[in-house]
Amino acid sequence: MINKEYLDDICLQMDGLRTDMLQTARSLDDFSRRLELILSQDHKNIAIRDIGFAGDFSAFCASLRQTLNSRLDYWQQARTQLRDPIDGNDYDLALAVKGFVNRAKTLSRAEDELSTSYARFNRFYRNYTLAKLPVWLLTSCCNDLDNITGKILFLSRELSKKTESTKRGKYGR
Repeated sequence: MINKEYLDDICLQMDGLRTDMLQTARSLDDFSRRLELILSQDHKNIAIRDIGFAGDFSAFCASLRQTLNSRLDYWQQARTQLRDPIDGNDYDLALAVKGFVNRAKTLSRAEDELSTSYARFNRFYRNYTLAKLPVWLLTSCCNDLDNITGKILFLSRELSKKTESTKRGKYGR
């Protein structure tokens, strides 16, 4: 059974995931600016000053993958538990589910920001040929975050439907 404390814990985890996404988007924006500068210097035949870009980007991608792997296990378990039935007598749960739904929407907005930052980075990366970068790892992480967000949004809609039907009783639609 789903209870209010469990939903509160999931909401805290969701806030952590949202914070990670926003930090990742900011870092990706920084890498985009650095890459744009590198491309500009290369185009003008100026010596490239940011020699640590490839190493920094590789470390960023590896760190992101580790962080995401640690969060994926939690969300798999949470998704299976959230599919359990809801106690129909617990009216407190309706408010907790509304909070869950609102946090899922904010998580979705953070994921949209990350997708925008990723698209901006890819726009510059297409012209980058100076070093091999693990962009495939970044793509994999962004796809995983997009999938997790979609599944959380789906669960929030399902939980909302369940609590609405328990609030209405047997005569509700």
